[in-house]
Amino acid sequence: MEKSSILKVDFEDFEISEKMGFVLEKPQTKLPDYYEVWMDIACNLTHLIESRTLRDVVRKMPELSLRHLHSHRELRLARLALGVITMGYVWQEGQTAPAQVLPRNLAVPYWLLSQKVGLPPILVYADVILANWKLKDPNRCLHKRLLCLHYTAYTLFFFFPEYFIRMTSCVVYQNRNIEVIFSLPGGETCSGFIIVSMLVEQAASPGITGALEVDRALKTSDISGIKEGLSEVTRALKAMKETFELLHSHVDPTTFHATLRIFLSGWRDNPMLPNGLVYEDISDEPVLLSGGSAGQSSSIQCFDALLCVRHYDETAAFLARMREYMPAPHQRLIHSLSGSLRDFIMSCSNPDLCRSYNSCITALLDLRNYHINAVAKYILVPAHRARLSGCPLGGVGMALDSRGAGGSNIMGFLKTVRNNTRKALITEPHC
Repeated sequence: MEKSSILKVDFEDFEISEKMGFVLEKPQTKLPDYYEVWMDIACNLTHLIESRTLRDVVRKMPELSLRHLHSHRELRLARLALGVITMGYVWQEGQTAPAQVLPRNLAVPYWLLSQKVGLPPILVYADVILANWKLKDPNRCLHKRLLCLHYTAYTLFFFFPEYFIRMTSCVVYQNRNIEVIFSLPGGETCSGFIIVSMLVEQAASPGITGALEVDRALKTSDISGIKEGLSEVTRALKAMKETFELLHSHVDPTTFHATLRIFLSGWRDNPMLPNGLVYEDISDEPVLLSGGSAGQSSSIQCFDALLCVRHYDETAAFLARMREYMPAPHQRLIHSLSGSLRDFIMSCSNPDLCRSYNSCITALLDLRNYHINAVAKYILVPAHRARLSGCPLGGVGMALDSRGAGGSNIMGFLKTVRNNTRKALITEPHC
């Protein structure tokens, strides 16, 4: 079987796309008419939250069954709709009065739908980032758009893929042909945050292919194949960082911290909802669930697994828990890549192979350092300014100033993960 055919089987088994990576390709944007009430509420979510009427509207909506949902994409869209409605319902009043109970007519279908999809009943990264995008003009879809680019773009693709990915990501975003399906409060900052994050994941896609190629080559000790795959991973990591830079043009730090961030927060390790959330007629006791977090990015954990970046104690436990918030096929891919690449390279005494591996680690380090700087800009600095002014920004106040949406001690966690990545570098005498 040819390599391309083998990889195609992997793409299908792990529910990933060669062009989009872990991003859901061509997400559904409409549901059967039976679910019109869910779609109407989700589409008007920001207005309903700002007018403080969302909770009243949700309490009055009928309890719907799932019998009219059939395809995987329909299930994902329905989950996304109920996910944003749930976040809006819980956090409508900000930190002052978060909902303690999710009403039955929302809790029951959301719980059953989540079981069907295999994800926890809370808005996760796979919902709000990977499945929350659409094209305004379907005739100018992402990949057809690329075919219309000048010959220079083809040259970039073949010789400098990371710059090609960055260029096409910027073109698609700047042309405003891409938009979110459902928005949370925060206006352009919300849509900018979601779209840029999605484009970062899309930029990872050649690296996912490279990771699969490395894994295949490792099984036969094919050093040339390993080097080629590692080069793809390095280029993808650099492209992810460069795409991440779009955040500064499209996301306002004050709006992100004061308005959007609370609606990404969960009810585990969260001082605003310390006991969790009751799902009426599902759970008598409050359920503890983490909000959508970058720790739930399958791409980053995939690269960690491939490159044998080791995490320990609380950091390892947190990342393992975040995998439970990923689609099951993505979890399987991460597990399948958790092998012995680093040990193999150290046993080969091949300086070129070692340098290829270290280039990957360096690119991952650069991405993680950039993430740390972004967290400082979008969370720590606005929080500090709010404290100095004596004004607790918006609904979050100071409750989440040191915690990520997933509940981690955010800066300590990120620095520990970064330091663990640096430890993976192979030094003399192996290089």
